[in-house]
Formats: sequence, structure tokens, C-alpha cells
Amino acid sequence: MRVLVTGAAGFIGSALSRSLIRDAAVRDIVAVDLAERPAWAATGRVRWICGGIDDRSVRDKILRTEFDRVFHLSSVPGALAESAPQLGRRVNLDASLDLLEQLAGTSRCPRVVYASSIAVYGPCSGPVGSRTPPRPAITYGAHKHMVEIALADHVRRGEMSGISVRLPGIVARPGRATGFGSAFMSELLHALAAGEPYCCPVSPAATMWWLSVVQAVNSLIHAGAIAHCGVVQLPALRLTTAEVVEALAEAFGTERALLVEYRPDDRIEATFGRFPELDVADERALGFADDGSAAMLIRNALAQAN
Repeated sequence: MRVLVTGAAGFIGSALSRSLIRDAAVRDIVAVDLAERPAWAATGRVRWICGGIDDRSVRDKILRTEFDRVFHLSSVPGALAESAPQLGRRVNLDASLDLLEQLAGTSRCPRVVYASSIAVYGPCSGPVGSRTPPRPAITYGAHKHMVEIALADHVRRGEMSGISVRLPGIVARPGRATGFGSAFMSELLHALAAGEPYCCPVSPAATMWWLSVVQAVNSLIHAGAIAHCGVVQLPALRLTTAEVVEALAEAFGTERALLVEYRPDDRIEATFGRFPELDVADERALGFADDGSAAMLIRNALAQAN
């Protein structure tokens, strides 16, 4: 296969690309990102394109190759897209629509895996799944939903095979994940694993959807391999902050739980700490899965950082 990965130097994109490099079925990878070529991409199977997909000349370079599979991960994160809406629109919406349009003009009818987001839902009180009507409350979520619709239309026209994968909070992002409102989820894991104190902006009872980067990559690759088209909500563990802290204490020592000081921020808790149950029976039937347990979540999430 010839594979395209946008956002290839990002947290998920780099993990996905490294996994694809190990896949004997993948012949060539075109990897695109604003960052310079990383060490892991120093292989003859990877053609690195440094630039943004909002640049027409970069997209033209990309489309010199025709692809069997496309993983479109490139985006401006939610908090940054909200504070810089013109940038968010240019990258998350306009460039994504342009990329799809150009892919539709190729002869291979590629399989496109689009990294969407739970931000499409907005506030929800009941079980949430791919059939839940989207009510995005932030610009990032609105743009993600618009691209889902555009991808579905290209599929309807027979120009590509496509699947929009709604990602929950993925952990554990390295360092301080600026631009991500859910960054505290990764910061909590890193701090307690390192034995450092952490001031948590949500309460012990705050409930989030958790998925490790390892399982997220497995799910993206699976999405590319199956024939199903449409929207899928990835399964994730629904855990409270206290449950995650308890699992970290079991993994690294009971004293680690004492390193957490809870100072709930009402805005952050309202946005990221009140997630309802997930309705993902259809996705499980398609072969998608979560990490299985809090202990395995932590193991998978922190393995990527080691």
C-alpha cells in the first residue's frame, strides 16, 4: 500500500506512522507536518513533506503520489481553534475540504480515515454514540462535523471509501499539551508516574472518557482496514479522576495518590468532567475496543513516553 499521514509529527500521528513503518503491507508512506523530519522517519520508505496542508503548494506535492490509504490527522487543537478562529477554519475546515477534493480527483479511490472528535457532540446528558445528533459547542467541533459531512458526500459520489473516527481524550501526551483543553488528563498521568505533585483542575468525581495512544493507533489502523463507511465513536473507558489516581497508585506506589491536590475549575469540569456513558455496541461489533482496564490504560499510555 501507499499511505498518506497528515499531522505525522503530532502525538497520535507519530505513533501511527511508526506503527505503519513496521507493517510489511505498507510500501511507501508520505508523511506531512509543519515540523522538520524526525529521526524515526529516516527510512527510505518515508517521504517527508515539511509544510501545512493549508498551503496549496504542499497539497500539490502530496498529490504527486496516489494513495491506497489516507490518515488525515492534521488539525489545530480545540482550545487554540477557539481563541484563533481564522486559523482553526483555515486548517481544520478549508484545508481539509480542499484535501478531500483533491483526493477525489485521483484514480485510486483511496480509503480515507478522518480523525474526528467527541467535540462534535456538545453537551450531552444520556448515552452518547455515533447516532447521537451533533450539537457542537465549540468551533473545533463544528469544523470536525462539517468535514465528516463532506467525507460522507465524497463516499456517496463513489470518489473514495471513508470513515470518520471520533476520538476521545487520548493519553498520555508528552510535556505540556498546549492548545488542548483536556491536557490535564495526560499531565496527571505523567506527574504521578514521575512522583511529582499535581494540582488537578477537576474533582475526584469528574468523569472522562480515556483511551491510550496505543489503542487509538490500533483503532485507526483497524478503521483503515475494514470496509465500513460512515462515522464511528471509538470505545473508551469511562473513569473518574479518583479511579485513575487509584490505578496510578497501584502501579507506582500508594503514596503517589497523596501527590494530588484537587482545585476544581468549574469551566474545565463542566466541559471535560461530566461525560455520560458511551453507546458503542455497533463499534465493538466492528472490532473496535478500549484499553480494557484502568491498569492497562496506564501501561499503554505511558509506554509511548518510555
